[in-house]
Amino acid sequence: MKVVLDAMGGDFAPRVPVLGAVQAAKEFNTSVILVGNEKKVKEELSRLDYPKELIEVVHAEDAVPMEEQPSKAIKRRNSSLHVGLNLVKSKEADAFVSAGNTGAVMAVALFTVGRLKGVDRPAISAILPNLKGHTFLLDVGANVDCKPHHLLQFAVMGSAYAKYVLGDENPRVGLLNVGEEEGKGNELTKEAYKLLKRAREKGLNFVGNAEGRDIYSGDFEVIVCDGFVGNVCLKLSESLAKILAKILKEEIERHFISRIGAITLKPAIKSFKRRIDYAEWGGAPLLGIKAPVIISHGSSNAKAIKNAIRTAGQFVESDLNAHIEKEIEKYGKANGD
Repeated sequence: MKVVLDAMGGDFAPRVPVLGAVQAAKEFNTSVILVGNEKKVKEELSRLDYPKELIEVVHAEDAVPMEEQPSKAIKRRNSSLHVGLNLVKSKEADAFVSAGNTGAVMAVALFTVGRLKGVDRPAISAILPNLKGHTFLLDVGANVDCKPHHLLQFAVMGSAYAKYVLGDENPRVGLLNVGEEEGKGNELTKEAYKLLKRAREKGLNFVGNAEGRDIYSGDFEVIVCDGFVGNVCLKLSESLAKILAKILKEEIERHFISRIGAITLKPAIKSFKRRIDYAEWGGAPLLGIKAPVIISHGSSNAKAIKNAIRTAGQFVESDLNAHIEKEIEKYGKANGD
């Protein structure tokens, strides 16, 4: 298996992507193609001890700035995004990972690789911790305006990812709403609820509306919403996790007795930080594209990049896209098309 990594993507490129690639190669025995400015990438590699048979460098003359509009990114045909995604399109590699401009990654992926059959809108997803394991939330930013059948497709894709990649045998799917009762919400969620009920009759494990608190309750493995709401939820969650960790540290350091107690609680505190650490998952799967694409946070550290490469490998090994196409064909008919 080969994973393409955008070596020029992210706030700390190419240093951090290169380091993450080397860590992934060593830990997972994964072949990584680093795409970017060859001179700069090789300069970073020269500082590291790495398995040369697993790391390859492919030159790209250009890079997409983090703030650039997706429409402009599409025109940068010599960028690391274009070069890397074309390697995947031509079957020279199996998956693509980038910590670069999210909108640009999605736009270039659509332009070069294209959508899966039956998918109208690709969705960006996020894996969040809950009291019983994890919640797979989508869409978290790709589509700020959605139609009801888009939410149905998100539910189908999210359910497939939870089942075939995350290992949830029969993932419970919820529709993010302002109340549990059927009939609650705006026009989008009311109509989406009807489509999801029809899909339930065909086997989708849709269990009803999910409120904001249910993202962390553990009562749902998959929760769907439009990208506007999902992005707000994601950014709030990331901020809250950082604040909780900071408050915990401040309170421990504030009192002598607390510092002594923290020694005893050190394993539990370490486990807590690991459960809420974004870097443990590494990146957000972009579902609905013909090839596995993982988008990492712009501020990702090497650990996050390493784990994004691992996630890309799991995406490939599960043959997820074949499952998504099959299930979109099955449940998409609930739209009445």
